[in-house]
Amino acid sequence: MIVDRSRRTFLRTLGLLVPRMLLPRCSLAGEALAPTIRFEDMAHRAGVHFVLENCPTPEKYQPETMPAGVALLDYDGDGWLDIFLVNGAEMPSLVKTGPKYYNRLYHNNGDGTFSDVSERAGVTGAGYGMGAAVGDYDNDGRPDLFLANVNGNQLLHNNGDGTFSDVTAKAGLSGATYNGRKMWSIAAGWFDYNNDGLLDLFVANYCQWDPRYEPVCIGLDGRGYCHPDSFGPLSNTLYRNNGDGTFTDVSAETGISSVLGRGMGVVFADYDGDGYLDVFVANDNSPNLLFHNVGGKRFEEVGLKAGVAYNDEGAVLGSMGADFRDVNNDGLPDIWHTAIENETFPLYLNKGKGVFQNASQQSGLANITRPMSGWSNGIVDLDNDGWKDLVVARSNVLDNISQISAYFRYAEPNSVFRNLGNGRFEDVSATAGADFLRPAPYRGLAYGDLDNDGKMDLVVTALGAPVRVFRNVTATSNHWILLKLVGSKSNRMGIGARIRITTDDGRKLYNEATTSTGYAASSDSRVHFGLGGSSVIKEIEIRWPSRTHQLLRNVAADQVLEVTEPL
Repeated sequence: MIVDRSRRTFLRTLGLLVPRMLLPRCSLAGEALAPTIRFEDMAHRAGVHFVLENCPTPEKYQPETMPAGVALLDYDGDGWLDIFLVNGAEMPSLVKTGPKYYNRLYHNNGDGTFSDVSERAGVTGAGYGMGAAVGDYDNDGRPDLFLANVNGNQLLHNNGDGTFSDVTAKAGLSGATYNGRKMWSIAAGWFDYNNDGLLDLFVANYCQWDPRYEPVCIGLDGRGYCHPDSFGPLSNTLYRNNGDGTFTDVSAETGISSVLGRGMGVVFADYDGDGYLDVFVANDNSPNLLFHNVGGKRFEEVGLKAGVAYNDEGAVLGSMGADFRDVNNDGLPDIWHTAIENETFPLYLNKGKGVFQNASQQSGLANITRPMSGWSNGIVDLDNDGWKDLVVARSNVLDNISQISAYFRYAEPNSVFRNLGNGRFEDVSATAGADFLRPAPYRGLAYGDLDNDGKMDLVVTALGAPVRVFRNVTATSNHWILLKLVGSKSNRMGIGARIRITTDDGRKLYNEATTSTGYAASSDSRVHFGLGGSSVIKEIEIRWPSRTHQLLRNVAADQVLEVTEPL
């Protein structure tokens, strides 16, 4: 039998223990049963052999618990997503002393396997790595890499021949300083804040940290990682693209540096529909920041006024990863960010007119996520039913948490929450597969379609443990489309473009082009839509950053479609 969602919600409210097998879920259009979201770890057989080396020490240096970076990009333009993984370094020197600490680039061979091309590509890196950001800053059609590090950032220019060149010094992007030391950067993202067709760079800086003066913080069993309040906050950095391979720090003149925080996740969306990309920064134990873009000239920090700075009790959270996408198909991008145990992972619904509402309780996420600690995350349709689901890489911050608390563990399983299409989410992690449920100290997570089958896959990193490459093996006949945008007047990657799809049964679905997702991560630049039972798209409407308005009609589903912005 088919039981609709209102019936299932009623049964849950009564607390009836109805076996899951008796409650199959309807698809959005009602014509087929909803699939079970499932993943299989293909890392080992695919040849992706990587361990995130954080170099833990008895001194508990603060960066040791925080590296995460993962990026998905098609660096050689062959149509297949490649995998880039950021690595740590020796502590406390912060130096990569050998291959154990190299960053790694895995080329997608298009047959389910990957090849390590790191050294030949020149991406092994320098310093203690945190995050990665993908963007084509010079509009040459090749994605470049920016690396956020503890001790000096890096810009790697894609040469188009399978190699990258370190152009950090020339570009002026080695990193802002505080008291004579390079700021500790965790995450970064590319966006065109002034709509001039060139991608600018936002860097989220974390805290005032110096390995020479690591504070001693004592737990029940001895030394532990310190609370973030032990370190002073920093300002973030905004670099304007000059169009000649160089960047100018415009943090002060645009208002970005006027507020301090402990930035961990940075994501972009045009939340008020004025045609300019805004910036949300998830801050660790300081108020989250929402920078409203005022005409591409300056930013106004409106986190408190918009309702995203604190939780409903007015408390700051240990915010880490974030994503900024429309979860309820109303055309307004929403914000979902992670936090630590007992805090919940808030979902802020965009209500229009510059206001967000914390829907954690109504959505069911408050109760689901309260015992969890989450790092990188994503808002992405994992079963192609037309509703974006939520996925999170989990682990406690403290490696000795089990000796401090009987209720929490350092290694946690990952989690996926299925969007029920009625404002609520269901934890379906238990049926997502044994690989997905294997606990580890997970940190980074990026999503994208690695095998071009229309189902979004995941790459998840873990401290001192093998990377997981989760192939999405959800058994579904739901349709999909991936849009590869090529800007002409807008930036070449089309970042910032807003897309509305109308399916053949009249539903309207929304998404935005971005690579900045989660915590220290960069996801598939192609814009993904699950279409449910619709095999034909009635209309695709693209609003490019240049304000060009493009319409495509009667488009077949189940394809990767390249769309070029009209001149």
